[in-house]
Amino acid sequence: MGTIWGHAQYRQLCLLPERKSSDAMLPPLKPIPIKERMSVVFVEKGEIDVVDGAFVVVDNLGLRVRPVLTHIPVGGVACIMLEPGTRVSHRAAALAARVGTLLVWVGEAGVRLYSAGQPGGARADRLLYQAKLALDESLRLKVVRKMYAIRFGEEPPACRSVEQLRGIEGARVRRTYQLLAQKFGVKWSGRDYNPEAWDVSDLPNRCLSSATAALYGVTEAAVLAAGYAPAVGFIHTGKPLSFVYDIADIYKFETVVPAAFKVAAEVPPNAERAVRLACRDIFRQTKLLERIIPDIEDILAAGEIPRPEAPEDAVGPAIPNPESIGDAGHRS
Repeated sequence: MGTIWGHAQYRQLCLLPERKSSDAMLPPLKPIPIKERMSVVFVEKGEIDVVDGAFVVVDNLGLRVRPVLTHIPVGGVACIMLEPGTRVSHRAAALAARVGTLLVWVGEAGVRLYSAGQPGGARADRLLYQAKLALDESLRLKVVRKMYAIRFGEEPPACRSVEQLRGIEGARVRRTYQLLAQKFGVKWSGRDYNPEAWDVSDLPNRCLSSATAALYGVTEAAVLAAGYAPAVGFIHTGKPLSFVYDIADIYKFETVVPAAFKVAAEVPPNAERAVRLACRDIFRQTKLLERIIPDIEDILAAGEIPRPEAPEDAVGPAIPNPESIGDAGHRS
């Protein structure tokens, strides 16, 4: 699931109570698995703070936005997208980190990433495992072939390099865009997006950019929760979110791209908002958050190598990590 919150909607985001001296009997906050959360929340034109142990949106005067229409535990959200006009207090950022919710600072309509607050962190064993697969060309090819097999529902042609597979993928992607445009009756001149000039793009491209931004946010949250590094990609390389793009592309044409074309065909007055609502629904219908982490593990397992073990003389943590009910990459 997911939703869109802004000043006009008078939303309040609610958290599980913070532990205070008077709450000594309450258990400490712990992250819950990504698969049990709603997908993404958008917040605009407000300040996010912690008031009485709750995650709230306040207006420019520092007053809590009222009336309260919705309460959502922040620990039950995978990703919060913070749009222009939004500020976040230190307490709110710290609390989001404690419960493993990714905060992402984005541009207009959520289509340009400025920064992300990492709620967990790549585990050393998983980071080394991922890097070993990415650095060995034969292992990398196995992983890429598995990505394409899951994405297209069939094994890719044999004896092809990663570059050749990318060429085959590009042709299929362009054709898929054309077919979806025809299906929904949308005029299509090709994918064209300029992050420096948002309004220059036509309506279908703006809808696609908003939709993929939501997918990238959810996917990044899942990659971090699984304990892997967003930057260490196999098809995409050289970008901070290369692995996120690799994984998100697997689901793109099943989820957000058809939703974006459907919205573009309807020409709503606020297309970006309509796209986000459509993405929320499709994420829930496809049970996306239940699938991403198992798919990541299945994809990397195609390399057929074990995760590296810690050296025998390695020094363990002085204070053992507490038992966690969250995913591998979440801080306990």
